[in-house]
Amino acid sequence: MILFVGIIIAGNYTLSFGQKDTKDLPTMTDPNLRVELFTAGLNFPTGMVFLDNEKIMIIEKNSGKIKLVINGSLVNEPIIDLNVANMSERGLLGIASSEKNISDVNYKGKKQYNIFLFVTETDKKDGGNILGNRVYKYELIDDELINPKLLLDLPFLPGPSHNGGVIQIGKDNNLYIVVGDLNRKNNPSGNTLAENLNSTRNPDGRGGILFVDQNGEPVGEGILGNTSPINKYFGYGIRNSFGIGFDPITGNLWETENGSHFGDEINLIVPGFNGGWRQVLGLSELYDKFKEKKFDNQTLVTFNGNGKYKDPIFMWNDTIAPTAINFIESDKLGLEYQNDLVVGSVKQGRIFHFDLNENRTDLILRTPLADRIANHDTELQNVTFGRGFGIITDVETNPFDGYLYVLSADKNDGSIYRIMKN
Repeated sequence: MILFVGIIIAGNYTLSFGQKDTKDLPTMTDPNLRVELFTAGLNFPTGMVFLDNEKIMIIEKNSGKIKLVINGSLVNEPIIDLNVANMSERGLLGIASSEKNISDVNYKGKKQYNIFLFVTETDKKDGGNILGNRVYKYELIDDELINPKLLLDLPFLPGPSHNGGVIQIGKDNNLYIVVGDLNRKNNPSGNTLAENLNSTRNPDGRGGILFVDQNGEPVGEGILGNTSPINKYFGYGIRNSFGIGFDPITGNLWETENGSHFGDEINLIVPGFNGGWRQVLGLSELYDKFKEKKFDNQTLVTFNGNGKYKDPIFMWNDTIAPTAINFIESDKLGLEYQNDLVVGSVKQGRIFHFDLNENRTDLILRTPLADRIANHDTELQNVTFGRGFGIITDVETNPFDGYLYVLSADKNDGSIYRIMKN
């Protein structure tokens, strides 16, 4: 419960803050680590970026508001309030930032950013006619978002779920955006070749991981083909994802996937990756066990051999609804955790922790997970990093203090938690 709340005025900002009783805090498996409540009072936050050692920018799914957190205190007035659709998994879903090179003498010494947003946009404030799932680039100057530029105009039907929307910037400085199949109810109007459905229409931006430069233009000639929008696909065969993240050492892209009643996945995404959906879910060799249907590799769409199916690195039998995936890019929690993989989830608000092998293309999985599948919760004890975080929507290492920050959308009181060493 909240024991103390307050409001203060600081400069041009009205800040709110609160403290929670420690009995309500999430718990860590490692007794050498602790969790503290960093910020409370958010409305279903879905993403965050760190601007400097004081400021975090937060997006809220259902309100379309973008807010600042300054030294742990929430600024009540939003930077901007976007028009959003918010039914089911629609809304303000993704954010990424890149620092701009500023030559203007007026901004000398000040950090300025490009901010990239994924939003299910409407023509009227929160609930009007949907215009599309859209990716915008804004300039952030003096805490104002200005000069919006539409980079991608993506489909949103049949929906309303499986939108994806997470944005990351790779080591190549390109944008990577994950988009689900938009088709939980299997409406034929949503079928495309990107879902491995032969004799359907060409991909339209759904069912894959897209990559473009920071102006929204294709990178090179395209991996799967050279016509738009196929030339924007890095990988495909994606059902429903809430997380992509880059290995800070290799630059490899990792992804989490939500299955259908079973088969939640962790994937290593390579150029031309085909996740198999809707011909296979989870480990292909086990598909007949769960679905009573043999997986036939010949049914997959390959885009003239440019796409190649890859099994997941790891899967859950009982769904845990994995969300954010990222890396601990610091030694602040201990050298034993540095550059390790962490995955957030919805079920029990757990964070899972995995070590990587020497060449960082696989997870080190010991019994009972050596078969790459968690058959039930009891097998997850050794990879459970923490629990009780609520609906985890983002997990990030703060590049300024080195600690791990967890964004939670639990109930209607979203929070930021900070994981630290005792």
